[in-house]
Amino acid sequence: MDRMATTRRCARGIGLGATIVAAAVAWRFAGGSAACAMAPPSRPAARTPAAAPASPPAAHPVALVNGTEITRDRLAAECLGRHGAGVLETLVNRRLIEQACRQAGVTVTAADVDAEIDAMSRRFGVPRDKWIELLRQERGVTPKHYAEEIVWPMIALRRLASAAVEPTPEELQEAYEKQFGPAVKARIIVSRTRADAERCRAQALAAPDDFAALARQHSIDVGSASVNGWVTPIRLHSGDPLFDRAAFALAEGEISDVVQVADQFIVIKCEGHLPADTTPLADVRPRLAEEIRERKSRQASNDVFRKLQDSATVENVLNDPSRAAARPGVAAIVNGESVPLDQIREACLDRHGADVLEVLITRTLIEQGLGATKQTVSRPEIDAEIARAAESLGFKKPDGTPDVAAWMARMAKEERLPLQYYVDDVVWSTVALKKLVGAVSVTQEDLDRAFAATFGPRARCRIIVLDTQRRAQEVWQLARQNPTPEHIGDLAERCSVDPTTKALRGEVPPIRRWGGQPALEREAFALKPGELSGVVQVADRFMVIFCEGYTEPAAVKPEEVRGELHADITEKKQRIEMARHFTHLREAAAIDNFLAGTSQSPAAPRGGRPGLPPGGMPPSTLTATEAEELSKPRAGSRQAPPPVSPRVGSRVVPATHEAPAGPK
Repeated sequence: MDRMATTRRCARGIGLGATIVAAAVAWRFAGGSAACAMAPPSRPAARTPAAAPASPPAAHPVALVNGTEITRDRLAAECLGRHGAGVLETLVNRRLIEQACRQAGVTVTAADVDAEIDAMSRRFGVPRDKWIELLRQERGVTPKHYAEEIVWPMIALRRLASAAVEPTPEELQEAYEKQFGPAVKARIIVSRTRADAERCRAQALAAPDDFAALARQHSIDVGSASVNGWVTPIRLHSGDPLFDRAAFALAEGEISDVVQVADQFIVIKCEGHLPADTTPLADVRPRLAEEIRERKSRQASNDVFRKLQDSATVENVLNDPSRAAARPGVAAIVNGESVPLDQIREACLDRHGADVLEVLITRTLIEQGLGATKQTVSRPEIDAEIARAAESLGFKKPDGTPDVAAWMARMAKEERLPLQYYVDDVVWSTVALKKLVGAVSVTQEDLDRAFAATFGPRARCRIIVLDTQRRAQEVWQLARQNPTPEHIGDLAERCSVDPTTKALRGEVPPIRRWGGQPALEREAFALKPGELSGVVQVADRFMVIFCEGYTEPAAVKPEEVRGELHADITEKKQRIEMARHFTHLREAAAIDNFLAGTSQSPAAPRGGRPGLPPGGMPPSTLTATEAEELSKPRAGSRQAPPPVSPRVGSRVVPATHEAPAGPK
């Protein structure tokens, strides 16, 4: 397995507390105080508690945007408002662990933290500096965060845990069999009900060679269904014991009874048995033992932390206005110890300052654009935009009016921020940019293309995707010798470098006109049923296209849907213009970001346009990406659903089709 791919998965797993402190638990309040059960620290707690360095002056600017200052004090307040609750959880958890360490006489030094980071990087086979950089790229974790809020708590909890972590002989043998023992090559069909599974099993017993097709058609497990039912070779102790035993009991070609695993029902077909690895247990015993120790230590540490949470008395001051007024400067009280509000504010600034500053820079640029055109955003306009968003995404009450409350509840859950910041950062900016862009025009050509894309015929094709022109020519030569669906499907399954077309024997969702892939569409619609294309280059891939026929256009007249098409195109064009407008607002600005240490000078003037600093907008020529966005199927009530092959889901699109069209 590729080492870097493995490392990335490990980085994602360790990311923010996945080593020991992994599960977030909600605040629990009882009476006047609170028993707080929260996620263990997600950022590294410092090597040992130390006094915080002196902060820069609050009024010190952290950015200048066309001469407008964004002060450190404002940035800190914005960070606290957006992220204070989450950071408080982290620091309270840190305080719980520190208190337990003091009571137990446990210490964790800076050298301990450094040694653990070195050991972790060695375990995943990368140098320490690259390991830290990988964590930063994959999870946004800085070296300080990693050391203080992941590694320190991990070591501290491990030392607080008194349970034995040495592996037993039985555990070593089980781990050895799981990694090096014999395996079963198998396909599976997963069903939601036993009745569905029994029906699939009966069909499979009647025609064992059709098992792959049955998996594609009926299995609810997308991962295996998309590759004809195949799963990773099954080893003992790798999953549910019933599933493992059922697989190992099968001879090659046999089909199992229905096996229930949790709330799913599975039928297994054995495609062969793989012998055990010849690696002796003695050769891998040290590594297996370390893995078992790590797992047992993690479980014991989690148990210790849960006990600390359950026995803690925490008063959450930050999130309670009345308590905050009575205890100024205090964010929480943990078992009688205060957590200063300044500590939370500085932690928020340290962790989230860079991202929040970008938000403030964006808002400042838009505010300046509004000022240049003497426009403002009113509360009724914000409310109207929220209602429009709710309605467009299907949040409606029984009477058909927008269900704003349900929409805002969804946003609160998805954004994981106080709703006011969703309004400030997203809704306000949307309304403001719409005002700056103004009206957009919709031409008859736009309407004709939208109608053809939504309601017109579509080309049903099989496609073979290759990575070089020479290989594409070789496959094309084989294809033209027998241009039939079956032969093209065989070639796609054998030769395609695109996983989706390979798994589905070249089948793709029917291709529509004006879908953002002009080269592909031009070739597909130039073919007659049964015809084979030449080699078609799309981005860095080469395709061989076989036309199986065309779908019937929807029985809808253009005048019947003109209003809906016009509204949909208007919204899309407006969205494109908003993005372009903001891009040029930013390009024409002088921005000094002292936090990031970057500086930007304004682009050369290009002639004025209202709402822009000197620099203006270029002519409104759509890019390939913008054209593709404009041509996407609209979300209107009269939209014709795309015809779907019985073997191809409507969302299955070869990844290579998503690349920009045209020659390299």
